[in-house]
Amino acid sequence: MASDPLAPRTDLRARVRAGEITFGAFASVASPTAAELMGRSGLDWVILDLEHSTLTETDLLAGVYAMQSTPATALVRVEESTRLRIGRALDYGAEGLMIPRLETPAEVRAAIDWFRFPPAGIRGIALSTRGAGMSEVAHADIHRLNARPLGVFQVESPLAVANAAEIAAIDGVDVLFVGPADLSHAMGIPGEITNPDFIKALATVAAACHANGKAAGILLRGAADVARHVAIGYSFLGIGSDGGWVRDGARATVSAARASLA
Repeated sequence: MASDPLAPRTDLRARVRAGEITFGAFASVASPTAAELMGRSGLDWVILDLEHSTLTETDLLAGVYAMQSTPATALVRVEESTRLRIGRALDYGAEGLMIPRLETPAEVRAAIDWFRFPPAGIRGIALSTRGAGMSEVAHADIHRLNARPLGVFQVESPLAVANAAEIAAIDGVDVLFVGPADLSHAMGIPGEITNPDFIKALATVAAACHANGKAAGILLRGAADVARHVAIGYSFLGIGSDGGWVRDGARATVSAARASLA
């Protein structure tokens, strides 16, 4: 009996919505091999990053293939919230999307319309794409795919923080994900992630998520920051990137080698 092409490859969306703590990282060096290594490391999810990395859409399909050979869920951060960017990433087979730079409920609702096939949305229909089962899903069943993608929406400005409760209440928003660099700069406290005003903003986002049964997410500097943010209410935790780990590992090894000669 053929497998159900509509069945999700992983249960990440259900785990996230149940409040489970998950760990992920950003793929930024345009290497399917590096993405696959991260996917085999024990991470729950990896985001192929089209906003702040060397990846382009040319690299995206290979990255999705690589990730989907691993237990980790393949997510994509699109460059911007437009119908074409969102639709193409989903057509390639992305299992969820991170959407940057949205601030209002109206902007988020428009993005979710692009996530979803009719009648719930206006996602373009091409049954032959990977994201639609490569012609294994009939027109009458295409709407069943609407429940699959994980929707991760970034909070990167004071206006987005102020609108967090209303945004978190929207069906299709699964995670509100704080971008610490952008938010701290927008607040006029660049990089001051322990500033009381920044911590208050984090708490506001977490409370909005918990009140609406959604997950709060954030990119951390590393494992040392995990417990503190879990205590605030965060459960969808980014803990690094392939580029950062290559840089840090190389520097540490070179430093140790030079120190061994002292």
